[in-house]
Amino acid sequence: MVVTRVSGQVRSLRARLVGTVLLLFTVACVAIGVATTLSLDRYLSTRQDRELSFSLEGFVAQQTGRAPGRLTHDDGTPTPGGQGGGPPGGMFLGPGPGTNAIGAVLDDGRVVSARLAQRGGTTTAVPEADLAALRSVPADTTARDVTLSLGDYRVIGWTEGTTTYLIAQPDNAGATVSRLVVIELVVLGGAVVLTGSAAAVLVRRALRPLERVAGVAAQVGNLPLDRGEVHLAARVPDPDPRTEVGQVGTALNHMLDNVEGALATRQESETRLRRFVADASHELRTPLTAIRGYAELSRREREPVPERTTHALARISSQAERMSTLVEDLLLLARLDAGRPLERAEVDLTRLVLDAVGDAHVAGRDHRWFPQLPDEPVTVTGDAHRLAQVVTNLFANARTHTPPGTTVTVTLGHPVPGRVRLQVADDGPGIAPDVLPRVFERFARGAEGRTRAGNDTPSTGLGLAIVAAVVAAHDGTVGVDSAPGRTVFTVELPVR
Repeated sequence: MVVTRVSGQVRSLRARLVGTVLLLFTVACVAIGVATTLSLDRYLSTRQDRELSFSLEGFVAQQTGRAPGRLTHDDGTPTPGGQGGGPPGGMFLGPGPGTNAIGAVLDDGRVVSARLAQRGGTTTAVPEADLAALRSVPADTTARDVTLSLGDYRVIGWTEGTTTYLIAQPDNAGATVSRLVVIELVVLGGAVVLTGSAAAVLVRRALRPLERVAGVAAQVGNLPLDRGEVHLAARVPDPDPRTEVGQVGTALNHMLDNVEGALATRQESETRLRRFVADASHELRTPLTAIRGYAELSRREREPVPERTTHALARISSQAERMSTLVEDLLLLARLDAGRPLERAEVDLTRLVLDAVGDAHVAGRDHRWFPQLPDEPVTVTGDAHRLAQVVTNLFANARTHTPPGTTVTVTLGHPVPGRVRLQVADDGPGIAPDVLPRVFERFARGAEGRTRAGNDTPSTGLGLAIVAAVVAAHDGTVGVDSAPGRTVFTVELPVR
């Protein structure tokens, strides 16, 4: 699945798409709800204020005993509702039955009458606290909101001389708008949940081709392409080039075709090269053996041989022996690359290490060798000759690339059940940082550090490559950790 990191959190493309759809849907619903609520509130408020104006005209007419007519403000402008003749449907003769309306008459601030309409056409007295709130409302024929003990009301009043007439009705418009807001919130919540579920299903279905592309890429990424794998069977099935995801799948298939062709070409080239190295190494063994034999035979002549000739024969024998070692190493690597099966038998690593340490004492007398071995023998299943070559090459590497007086410590043990760990550590100058990542490559040599530690012994650059190849053939691992003053080579092998 395609993922991205946002503000320290990893979010999938699916989650981002669903979130975007929900955000847009929620914003649109909120905008519609706000516009609907404001429009309804304005409409209901205007309608209620007009009804209040009609009720006030009828109430004034009832209290004064004259015919209902249009009331005017102090500046002569008419009230919002009246056109004369009282409210539609008849003259107001008092608060209507069951409306919870309040009608009050004040004379110079003193309450003359104040009644609250009840259900069934009866009226009751208005609480004193509510009268105080009503007296504070300006009587200018403009409807206003006031909060009474009975709830939220809209109040309108008119003053004639010293007499003030007030009409208050429950704020039905506000209650209706409040109920509408609650309904909108409930509907919006349900709609968001349903939309999120539907969007998740649709987005999942739409991203399935992209997931197939990612799956193919992951499958190819897990192939051991560095081990000669050249057949890339994974492909995106039936990509639709009319869609963006299909175009990506088609491009990935074309790329895999090109990669497979390039890998096949490279593998064929490497196979020819390995076959050539193996054949050349095999063919070189015979003439090198002959050269070494004739050189040794010439040095054993009874006739006096000039000193310069004797030195030349010694150098020929030495270089032929060195070249024979190089050829044997190349031939071994070629066989390991070809996957030649190794011998499988129980091998006592403790004995191999002790023998190698004994040989190292003879070959490197100017180094200090310290084995740290467990009391019980450590055994693995493998090729004894090749495993001995691993230990010997690690010792030779430490002896060749460190100065005289260096301490080399070899430890052997079980780090975890079923695994054996062999470590060869020295307190030499360390491996240069630019050489460290490629120490196990063939013919890898460094120009500084351990290679110039005062030891002129020639190196072919194949010793550690053979170590890595033999360990890999035994299903093990090898690594190195180096710093000035300490270098550690670690080999781990399975017990079986």
